[in-house]
Amino acid sequence: MSSIKMIAPKLDKMPWQERPEKIVNAPVWRYKENPIINRNPVEGVARIFNSAVVPYEGKFIGVFRGEQTNGVSFIYLGRSEDGIHWNFEKEKIQLVDEKGEPFMPNYAYDPRLVKVEDTYYIIWCTDFYGASIGLAKTTDFKTFTRLETPFLPFNRNAVLFPRKVNGNFMMLSRPSDSGHTPFGDIFISESPDLTYWGKHRHVMGRAPEWWESLKIGGGAAPIETSEGWLLFYHGVSGTCNGYVYSIGGAILDLENPSKVLYRCDSWLLTPEEWYEERGFVGNVCFPCATLHDPDTGRIAIYYGAADSYVGLAFCYFDEIVEYIKKHSVTRYDDECIGR
Repeated sequence: MSSIKMIAPKLDKMPWQERPEKIVNAPVWRYKENPIINRNPVEGVARIFNSAVVPYEGKFIGVFRGEQTNGVSFIYLGRSEDGIHWNFEKEKIQLVDEKGEPFMPNYAYDPRLVKVEDTYYIIWCTDFYGASIGLAKTTDFKTFTRLETPFLPFNRNAVLFPRKVNGNFMMLSRPSDSGHTPFGDIFISESPDLTYWGKHRHVMGRAPEWWESLKIGGGAAPIETSEGWLLFYHGVSGTCNGYVYSIGGAILDLENPSKVLYRCDSWLLTPEEWYEERGFVGNVCFPCATLHDPDTGRIAIYYGAADSYVGLAFCYFDEIVEYIKKHSVTRYDDECIGR
């Protein structure tokens, strides 16, 4: 039994399915009825994937990467009673500036949705003369105010922490190039106001393990625990048939999140099912969100599958923490404060 405690609001109702009788390798299991979102979910959208959800007013709400039938991605709003069956708004999310004037990007994809205090923040990959980070806020999921672009290009995979650390907002990101970059490490940045970002630190880089030997990137918003931040991230391997995206796990220091306390040397979930192996981009498990309850220790992981579907997986907090710690391998660049 882990001595680490999850620090999060109680979540009475969340999607869940008990574990199968036998689990091989990591203590993570897939929802038997995956994928929970299939192709052509709404008119004009061919595929929804790499999307994020949060609990909201006793139900669930999410921002979803919708690959339009013209090939351009935008973010769409979805609502659900149970976190599994979703209804989507037909029109893409309309972003405005601080004056309420339209402020739409050229495209938007791979969103995360994180609540900090009383505000919900959407973070996505946008076009800013090359791939960069988009940021918007809402309190009611009716008006979405787009904020200043946090970083210069080129950057992707931005993930906001669910609370301030030492008085500052904290954001993970993955600096890269503007293409389908064959490299990338996870960095962290701080801001007092979501406008000016600095104190950039290296968190962790790709590792010798095959499944994360090419590049890594942030996934779901970190889960606060009594010992550190539990992070589900993605690792990428290069093969003769292209890239393979798997889900990994790490625990970051609570007050200095650029310092890695534990880092699992094996994947937690890797493409094995048809909807993960076959799709628009095959062999992809890409985590973007979790729902979690401290009382039961249940964690539900939402992940994009093969750039075509949304999958759901489950684990218990105690078990996944113990698994990460038992299989942890950290290196100097992980263990030090990333100056």
